[in-house]
Amino acid sequence: ADGADDDVELAAVRHQPEGLAQLQAQTKFSKAELQSLYRGFKAECPSGLVDQDTFKLIYSQFFPQGDAAAYAGFLFNAFDADGNGFICFQDFVAGLSVLLRGTVQEKLHWAFNLYDLNKDGRITKEEMLAIVQSIYAMLGRCTRPVLRPEAPARHVERF
Repeated sequence: ADGADDDVELAAVRHQPEGLAQLQAQTKFSKAELQSLYRGFKAECPSGLVDQDTFKLIYSQFFPQGDAAAYAGFLFNAFDADGNGFICFQDFVAGLSVLLRGTVQEKLHWAFNLYDLNKDGRITKEEMLAIVQSIYAMLGRCTRPVLRPEAPARHVERF
């Protein structure tokens, strides 16, 4: 596909008013990288929008040994920047740009947003425990050494 077709197709995605040049300016991805990411995003989500259930299904494929649903839900909320219940391509590449190429400060801000489940500007012990438990559940029983059920709470207490 030539670049002009990708520009037109990218601009046509629902809830995606920005074109390729705008996304390139907002992220740390090149035009070619954005086009490749877009093709993959569109292949998984032809409507251009991902709801939480679909995101969980896709994410869970990477962790077949455990239960990734809870952590995927937390990740979904972190990627869903406007809180509308969907991740559009712009949300996806904005988050990915921070995670892959952001400064330490940007990554810390993103991680804080992930852990601040109720978005009140604070991370409580309960919020941290929920995240840590979801990570342990996602890793499943395949971890070595095998983790005890009380391990997430002990991990949080060390903070």
